Amino acid sequence: MAAPRLQGADLVTVLGFQNHLPFRFVVRPEIRSVADLKRKRVGVAGFGLLAERAARLVISKLGLNPDKDVILLQTGGESTRLTALVTGSIDATVLNPPLHKRAVEAGMTVLANMEEMGIPFQNSALVTTQRYIAKNPEVIGRLTKAFVEGIHLIKTNPEVTQRAIAKYMRMKDEKELAEAYEILSGLTQRKPYPTLEGFKNIIAELSAKLPAAKNADPKDFVDARFLEELDRSGFIDGLYR
Repeated sequence: MAAPRLQGADLVTVLGFQNHLPFRFVVRPEIRSVADLKRKRVGVAGFGLLAERAARLVISKLGLNPDKDVILLQTGGESTRLTALVTGSIDATVLNPPLHKRAVEAGMTVLANMEEMGIPFQNSALVTTQRYIAKNPEVIGRLTKAFVEGIHLIKTNPEVTQRAIAKYMRMKDEKELAEAYEILSGLTQRKPYPTLEGFKNIIAELSAKLPAAKNADPKDFVDARFLEELDRSGFIDGLYR
């Protein structure tokens, strides 16, 4: 929502479910160092989508210029990128866990673990408009409470959560399900406040393309009043007693 917001759209983030990127930057086995990555093909889902922005971010953090030092290719979704990496159509890509383990099992290498790098980034979030909030504050309040209760379910009921993961992510392997649950539970905050530092990183990444980003304030992208009210009431803390 950041780019449309900078271009005038009435969008705002109410809740931040994942405030870091969990991707693994996976490369072909012949790439043994960052220097080996130069002039290599990096597959992304599509330009402007999360996988591309994550790839650009991790490449920059590794000390390379994503516009000059590598070749970014629109390759498709995660399964397509995994196949392209294993068959050699691309040399590197970002993959979510636990899918990245399939690449490792096929001989690929994890060059960087973005989860361990702990780079603040507003990943999964609840977004609406200020106009909708003004007209329907009670709906946003109930929705906030429902999401907080859902997070509590994730944190305290692995069995139900894993059934949901199996259904909606189409996973069948019990080990993968358990790993996916641990990752989801670990990434999801009990109190899902959006990350201002994460928006700061997003805005910085967009500043090269959108002039409005250069003077943007991360606080303008967030409206956490409903979560703050629920938090002050003691409701969230009370769920875990």
